Amino acid sequence: MKRELEAANDVAHTWLRAWVGEAPFEACCSHDVQYEDPLAHDPLRGIEALEAHAARVHEAFPDLRIDRTGQALTGGDFLCIPWRAVGTHKNSTPALPATNRFVALHGLHYLELADGAVRRGRGFFDLYDAATQLGILPTRGGIGESVLLLLRGFGIRSS
Repeated sequence: MKRELEAANDVAHTWLRAWVGEAPFEACCSHDVQYEDPLAHDPLRGIEALEAHAARVHEAFPDLRIDRTGQALTGGDFLCIPWRAVGTHKNSTPALPATNRFVALHGLHYLELADGAVRRGRGFFDLYDAATQLGILPTRGGIGESVLLLLRGFGIRSS
């Protein structure tokens, strides 16, 4: 059990370091890794696709920092890593000009391991919260959110 937890912590540490460009994904992933998150339009396949995705995130947020917010949870071939990401949106992407706004998000990565390496991963975080912090969507509970919901056909929500 202790050895399993140490191995899980090693994978978690390397995984998070890879997201900020401090380690290669191949140090913790299988060559045919599959990954998806709210920013990935389609599931990503292979280390190159995952590294390109992480590079785009890091390009938009060059001061990106990701820290674990709790103990990695493990059971068999599965690993869950809670984290907090912080950074400033300093560079434009094809879809969004730079906002120069600071963003702080909590999320988690749920990973499936094979022979101690990440075979499949999925990132979870609140994309709406990120968009409000960037100033591109209205904050929750305000008139802007009510108008947005009305336009989407959900009616007006009472506060």
